[in-house]
Amino acid sequence: MAACGFEPLHLWPLTLLALCGLCELIVRADSAKRAAMVGWLFGLGHFTLGNNWIATAFTYQANMPAWLGWIAVVGLACYLAVFPALATSGSWLLPKRNRGSLIPALAACWIVTEWLRSWVFSGYAWNPLAMAALGPFDRPGLASFSPWLGTYALSGFLILLAGCWLMALRRWKIDWRGALLVVAPVLLMLQPGAIRVTDPNGTLRFTLVQPHIPQTDLDNPALYETHFIKTARLTLPTTRGQKRLVLWPESGVPDYLREGYPDYFYRQSTYAADPVLARKRIGAVIGPGAVLLTGTADLEVTKGEVTGARNVVTAIDASGAIKASYAKAHLVPGGEYLPMRGILEPLGLSRLVPGDIDFIPGPGPRTLDLGDWGKAGVQICYEIIFSGQVADRDHRPEFIFNPSNDGWFGSFGPPQHLAQARLRAIEEGLPVLRATTTGISAVIDADGIVRQSLASGQAGRINGMIPPAHPPTLFSRTGNGLPLAWAALLLIVSVVATRRNWGYWRNT
Repeated sequence: MAACGFEPLHLWPLTLLALCGLCELIVRADSAKRAAMVGWLFGLGHFTLGNNWIATAFTYQANMPAWLGWIAVVGLACYLAVFPALATSGSWLLPKRNRGSLIPALAACWIVTEWLRSWVFSGYAWNPLAMAALGPFDRPGLASFSPWLGTYALSGFLILLAGCWLMALRRWKIDWRGALLVVAPVLLMLQPGAIRVTDPNGTLRFTLVQPHIPQTDLDNPALYETHFIKTARLTLPTTRGQKRLVLWPESGVPDYLREGYPDYFYRQSTYAADPVLARKRIGAVIGPGAVLLTGTADLEVTKGEVTGARNVVTAIDASGAIKASYAKAHLVPGGEYLPMRGILEPLGLSRLVPGDIDFIPGPGPRTLDLGDWGKAGVQICYEIIFSGQVADRDHRPEFIFNPSNDGWFGSFGPPQHLAQARLRAIEEGLPVLRATTTGISAVIDADGIVRQSLASGQAGRINGMIPPAHPPTLFSRTGNGLPLAWAALLLIVSVVATRRNWGYWRNT
């Protein structure tokens, strides 16, 4: 039920009802072990439904059977469920297990465990509870509080709202107090959010391209030239010499764009095995006055041997020169590298991304200073889900570029990915521009409102001005120290509530 509050279903009342049931079961548990089991079973169902799109990814590669995808979904859920189990057992241990003190304790523990989930064993932060707080495309909803809370504390706030419903149900009385406990969470969830009045137009023109290259065709070398021509036609300027930033998706260029690699790799590319000519051709496509940010791959070469690869965004100007680049830091386990390769490869397991060379991580968030074309923060695909890890605080960007390839992920993955990009925009106070191969591409302003978008399965381009950034938010200055501070405050509230035995929750 709780995962039904996420996109594409967005049935947030089910999320609150599910959390009500979770709180009640923790109260009734007779030991911390039983409370942990309740949390683990909750997490097993929650993450199996929320991550069902992972199974679709297994249908796009030939090295492993497609049915293995569902084993991967459930196996991942078994691991991720450990974090709700830690939250529920921790909340059982902290107070004297009356509902009035357990609810803030669970909210606090949930904040901490979602934060842990974002970095333990490299982290997997997909689908925090806070996603259910987002409004539709034109409204941030309750997520408008995230600049002062952070995503993980917003998840804890949802537990508090669910606790209001639980307390109303347990009172067994119809009066103004019960009505307030029921209605207040609904009004908060439905409120449009605090949208600041800003200039709707920025100062830098952009062209964002979604070529709609199906995942079944994306890695077929025989179609590389066709893909490039399709992308190029969607890119051509309407006015020659116009200053603009062009945005292509992850996997936007199949060519290797840097010199110095073994000849074999260049022969797989689309253009005469010459990286210089490949870059000049790209420069001719974008035209004078333009700079391109595109996803591609760089190779690591040691003593003439290729030892690794990097998933990168490269900035190319109209002359074909490389102005800057960014290497992805948060790589996808099993996608861009195979953990414990020596053990798993003999068992017949391999990466979902084609190739035998593992990707290696970059150094982390950095801002690309493109001069007249702005200061761009870059987060490639999956990286955008990591709250507090998407922007260089010492060199704050003017916007975040999030190129992605969501063609792997069925009907659930792309809208969930977009929702998490909206959360990053709100909490950081920065616009986010998403360019994907197959959708959903979008222009998200600093309030999390989707101003323009291209749906899945649609080829097209978006022209416009990059929305302006807001001044640095409290979260952008403090990072995840802010939600952890909220967790500490909630723990204090829980302890005080236990000792005071407030009101009608005494002995319940």
